Amino acid sequence: MTRIAITGASGQYGRIVTQALIDQGRARDLILMSRTPDKLADMAARGCEVRYGDYDQPASMVEALAGAERLLLISGTRVGARVAQHQAAVDAAKAAGVGHVVYTSFIGIDDPANPAEVRHDHIETERLIRASGLNFTFLRDAHYADAMIVMAGPGVMASRQWISNAGAGREAMVWREDCALCAVAVLAGEGHGGQTYDITGPDLQSFAEVTALLAEVTGVPLDYVPVSDEQQYAMFDAMGIPRRPVDDQYVSGIPWNSDDMVSFGRAIREGFLEIRSGDVQRLLGRPPRSVRAMIAENVEMLRGAAA
Repeated sequence: MTRIAITGASGQYGRIVTQALIDQGRARDLILMSRTPDKLADMAARGCEVRYGDYDQPASMVEALAGAERLLLISGTRVGARVAQHQAAVDAAKAAGVGHVVYTSFIGIDDPANPAEVRHDHIETERLIRASGLNFTFLRDAHYADAMIVMAGPGVMASRQWISNAGAGREAMVWREDCALCAVAVLAGEGHGGQTYDITGPDLQSFAEVTALLAEVTGVPLDYVPVSDEQQYAMFDAMGIPRRPVDDQYVSGIPWNSDDMVSFGRAIREGFLEIRSGDVQRLLGRPPRSVRAMIAENVEMLRGAAA
């Protein structure tokens, strides 16, 4: 069987992919890479091979990829500083003889006018993968519904307000699990080389519409409050969220930096993320799950936050 390596395997996305492949009987085909291998002791106990691999230590990546035929390159978390890390992973893949790289990219990155800071990381990583000569598949994931409903949602419920600089812009938010299962379909399947898939949710929605959904499903009155980019920065500054990325730093449950979030909101507002595709249906044989379904699945947690 094809040996599959997964970077950042101890993260949420990596764990979903790993579990799904184990469920397919592929545990002994998996090479799980992490800068904190101890976090994967449970997966090692189930038959996966766990190896130390750190984007910032390129030599470790080459060693970790030995024997791998396919690589799931899960994008790093340091928004605005990921290209050098991804270059190290691609160089290591080429040196180790990996044949096919599957990369978790992002929607809407082809337009150079897109102001989202994440665009640069992803378009440059796609470019360097193409330049490497390796076979590739790009999974351009939409905004995770989990990030807004599960992570940011409790703060919205507690304050009774969704405050955003995204205006009336729309996007098709997608479940992280659906994104990861699409990666599994590509890694375990055939015929995906050279393909780019837009992994989106089923509905184009504004944050105002999602706020109304939250209120409807939880029964808690909520308001959507549109703000300017400057007001959004001021809010994040007051929360102590750094403007530039800091590894493993969370503030009020939020791991990102404000340059990332404010430019992201502007990209939504200006229509650059208004993309909806049928690629989840094509890869999984079922429609992507909705934001409403995620709210319903987490309704008790959300009501608890409101209380």
